[in-house]
Amino acid sequence: MLQEFLFSKIHRATVTDANLNYVGSITIDETLMKAAKIKEWQKVDILDINNGERFQTYVIKGEPDSGCICLNGAAARKVQPGDKVIIVSYASLEPKELENYKPTIVMVDENNKIK
Repeated sequence: MLQEFLFSKIHRATVTDANLNYVGSITIDETLMKAAKIKEWQKVDILDINNGERFQTYVIKGEPDSGCICLNGAAARKVQPGDKVIIVSYASLEPKELENYKPTIVMVDENNKIK
């Protein structure tokens, strides 16, 4: 039986932009995506620490080392630039895969650079 578990997260990233006039998604710095093992077009949960919003969207690759965390389309209404967010991905795992399993946690600084 498959069960869903935390696969990875980017913890306390700072929203750099909110672009209402774009087809929905979140644009994430490619360097952060690679560190968190998040793929372009993958579904993720966004948890806004500032206002408590929790929602799902999909990922678009941003410029490497740009620090970009931009919510696009309807999601832009749920955040403000400067908000702190947690970006979460999940994996469906078999019980046998759980032995010694640990998710990938990417901690970032105020400029969305990996600590």
